[in-house]
Amino acid sequence: MEDASFAIEVVIGANPPDRLDKALARDVPEEAALSRSRLARLIAEGAVCRDGVALTETKTRVAEGDVIAITLAEAQDLEARPQAIPLRVLHEDADLIVIDKPAGMVVHPAPGTPDGTLVNALLHHCGDSLSGIGGARRPGIVHRIDKDTSGLLVVAKTDRAHHGLARQFEDHSVDRLYQALVHGLPDPGDPRLKGVKGVSFEPGGIIKVTTRLDRHRHDRQKQAVYFDKGRHAVTRARVLQPFGRPPQLALVECRLETGRTHQIRVHMAHAGHGLVGDTVYGGRRKVSATALPPGAAEAVAAFPRQALHAAVLGFTHPVTGARLDFVSALPDDFAALLAVLGG
Repeated sequence: MEDASFAIEVVIGANPPDRLDKALARDVPEEAALSRSRLARLIAEGAVCRDGVALTETKTRVAEGDVIAITLAEAQDLEARPQAIPLRVLHEDADLIVIDKPAGMVVHPAPGTPDGTLVNALLHHCGDSLSGIGGARRPGIVHRIDKDTSGLLVVAKTDRAHHGLARQFEDHSVDRLYQALVHGLPDPGDPRLKGVKGVSFEPGGIIKVTTRLDRHRHDRQKQAVYFDKGRHAVTRARVLQPFGRPPQLALVECRLETGRTHQIRVHMAHAGHGLVGDTVYGGRRKVSATALPPGAAEAVAAFPRQALHAAVLGFTHPVTGARLDFVSALPDDFAALLAVLGG
C-alpha cells in the first residue's frame, strides 16, 4: 500500500530571497514547522512544485505571488519498538516532555543497543501524542547525555517544538548545569592550571576551558582536545566542595556554553581533573586513604560510572514562550558516595 501524503501551498511574498529554499523557509506557514534543511531535502526529492513542475534545485529563483506546492508524507511509525520502561517525567505537555534519566540508560537506539533506550520508552509513554518529526512519528532528540550520566533531558513531541528547541541549543541560550566529582582541586590559584592551554579564569572562582573538540586520532569512539580543528567548545567550572586533607577530590559545578559530545569529561581531563569513575578520560587515579574518611578511598575506586549528573535545565518553551526551569537531585549512588566522603 502506498504511503499516505498531503500537500500544502505556499504563496511567495514580496521581495523574496534569491533562493527557493530561503524563500520557502521565510513564507511557509509556521504551523507546518518545516525547517530550511528539511525543505532542502524535500526539494531534492522532487516534492516541491510550481505550476505542476518539480523544482529540484534549492537555488531556483522565485517571484512574488508564485504558488509553491509541497507534498508531505504522513508521519510514519519509527522502526524502533515501544517498550514499557519506567520513566521519571518532570513535565509533559502537547509539545514536549522533560525526563530525569537514570544512569545506565542509552538515549537512542544504536548498533549494540537496539532497544531498552529512552526512545523506546518514550514511544510507549507518548503513544499517539507524537505528531511526527521530520516525517517520522518519533520523539525529537535535541540533546543527549551519555549512557552512564544521569539527569535532565528535554525531548520534543512535535516538529514545531523540535525546531524551536534546536534553535535554542544552537544559540546557546539553554541553561545547563552539571555536577561532577573530579580528582584533585581545580583551584584558579594553581600555577599548573595557568599553564594549561585553553584554560582561563573568571571572577567568582570560575575556571573556563575553551578548546575545539573532534574525534580522537586513534580511537574513533573518543573525543579529543584540539586547537586547529573540530568544533568550538566552552565549559565553565567552579568548586562546590573539596574533599580530603589535603584535597583529593572536589564536587564541581560545570556550566555548558556549548554541548559537544563528552565535553565536560574531556575538558576536565584536559585541565588535569578527570572525573571519578571515568575510565575513558579520567584515568585510574588513586586517592590517599589517609586523607579521606574511613572507607572513602575504597568507595571512590569502586564507583562504577563517571560521576556526572545533569542537575539543572532551563529553556523557553518553544511554543508558549513560557520560561521553564528544572532541577534534579543527585541520584542515590552519587549522593551515597558524597556522604561517605563527608559531603
